[in-house]
Amino acid sequence: MIAACLRNVTAVSSRLVYRGYGSPEHPVAVIAAGEGWPDGSLGPALEDLLGAGALISRLGSQGAGPLSTEAAAAKAGFEGTADLAHAISASASGRELTVMGFAEDVAIATEEDSSTLVPVRDGDNAFAPG
Repeated sequence: MIAACLRNVTAVSSRLVYRGYGSPEHPVAVIAAGEGWPDGSLGPALEDLLGAGALISRLGSQGAGPLSTEAAAAKAGFEGTADLAHAISASASGRELTVMGFAEDVAIATEEDSSTLVPVRDGDNAFAPG
């Protein structure tokens, strides 16, 4: 398992394609994690959908495919978002975090390709640089 976000999306997609993933023989499952809501349920999060779409878009640009309908929809959502930073900061999660004093964290989370680190889950179920 690899953890991807907007900050490392190209590094993650490159690693997956380099290792032969993203084909019908070796498919990739991209999961938009969502967020925990106060009642303990899991809810959708725009930033996670756009992050998943970014990864799917990068995989496609490197020759991975074909895409499922769901993956194509996430990709279209990412590619159709003209101002990613604004969309995320204006989302429910972005507004909530800003009110809580984490506006800078929201801005940092929208920095595309600012990291080349690829966190990989190790044998101890922890993430380590891969």
